[in-house]
This record gives sequence, C-alpha cells and structure tokens, in this order.
Amino acid sequence: MSATEAASARPADSPTAPAGDPQPAPGATPPRTPLVARAAAELVGTAALVAVVVGSGIQATGLTRDVGLQLLANSLATVFGLGVLIVLLGPVSGAHFNPVVTLAEWWTARRGDGGVTAREAAVYVPAQTVGAIAGAILADAMFGEPLVEWSTHERSAGNLLLGEVVATAGLILLIFGLARTERLRFAPVAVASYIGAAYWFTSSTSFANPAVTVGRAFTDTFAGIAPASVPGFIGAQLAGAVVGLALVSLIFMPARTAETQSAA
Repeated sequence: MSATEAASARPADSPTAPAGDPQPAPGATPPRTPLVARAAAELVGTAALVAVVVGSGIQATGLTRDVGLQLLANSLATVFGLGVLIVLLGPVSGAHFNPVVTLAEWWTARRGDGGVTAREAAVYVPAQTVGAIAGAILADAMFGEPLVEWSTHERSAGNLLLGEVVATAGLILLIFGLARTERLRFAPVAVASYIGAAYWFTSSTSFANPAVTVGRAFTDTFAGIAPASVPGFIGAQLAGAVVGLALVSLIFMPARTAETQSAA
C-alpha cells in the first residue's frame, strides 16, 4: 500500500503562504527541502510501513490461529502506522511510500500540474524499494525469523490481480481527488482509512504498492508474497494507477465558465 500521500508543508490556504501560490499536487513536495532529505524520508517511511505490515502479521499469527482476527490485527496496525507516517513525513517528501503514487504525480506534472520531476521520481522509486526490503528484514529480525526467506505464499489467481487493480485505482482516485478538491489536509486519515477498508473489501488484501510488494517477497510470514507472484501484482497495480488517473480526469473535470458554455 500508497502509499501515498500527504499535504504539503505549506498548503496554499495557510496564513503564511503567499497569495497566488499554486495549489499543491498529491504529496506535493516543499521546494526548499533537499532531495537527499526527501529520499531519506521515502526510504525510512516505506521501511517503517513494511515493518508495521510484516511485524503485525507475525505478531498476530503468534497470538491467534483465527485468520479473521489475524487480518483484523494486521489491518488495524497498518491503518494507525500509515496515518502516523503520513503526518510525520508528509511535510518532508509528500509521504508517497509508493512508486505508483510517485509515477502518477510525475505524469500529472508533465501535463502542467504540480508534482515531482523525472529526476525526483528516479530517486524516490529506488529509495522506496530499498526501504521496503529493509523493513521486511527488520520485522523478521525483531521476531527472530530468518532475516531473508523467500515467501511461499502464492498470490497469482486472476481474482487477486483484479483486486489489486481495484485497490490501486481507488487509492489513486482518493489521493488525486483530494488534491483536485483542495482537501489534502485530510490525507493522513483518508488514505489510512482507505487502506484499512481495502484490506477487507479486496480479494488481494490491498497491497496497492509495487515497493511494498517487492519487500513482502523477502519474508515467509503472514504478509508475504511468493516472488513468482510479484510481477503479476505489480502489473495489476500499474494498470490500476492508469484506471485511477482516468477516473480522476473524468470525475474531477475543471468547472466550465459561463463564457465557455456559451461558446460551446
């Protein structure tokens, strides 16, 4: 999971923001924050997110054999952890923690909206991926599991891939919809709540994040995914991002002025 995904450190409606400042894009990055600091925030944030997902899964399976309770514990920990991480690191990097969010923001920036540049995206995505792997290893270390053990949890069925398309499309629609309606201040609660809900309403339990998917392949625990299933999940997530951006363009069209309507 995008995660992904917080308001700018200086939103346009802030009393300290100069008049005429452009509205922030999803996860808008403060221009004065050094790129190395943003990359570090993305790496650490993604690592912490995966540690929460994997660690809570290990903890849950050690406490109960009820799969429903295991998933409930895993999803609740993820909701709280993700919300805190977005609040903490959003002002630094935008708190993407998710390559599809970063790439979607780069794509919208190419079309004239605010967002990350190609250079910034080229730094963010590797940082997120390395962070995800480190987070899985850290979680295994904390619970005395083998530091690196490839997951044997196959997740390759077509219905699971459809679940990933739906989960990722919904995440992109939420983040960029909040940006279009100038409500990114709600991102920490909204994004975390969506991921928590998607754990339950999608068949795949809503990975919705290529970096997290890669990281979870490194642990043969409750939250793991077999390496052979990773390419399919990432392909579904990229497709979901395209669908999500298309829905944003359709649903959040710019309002037409009276003059434009008359001309039409």
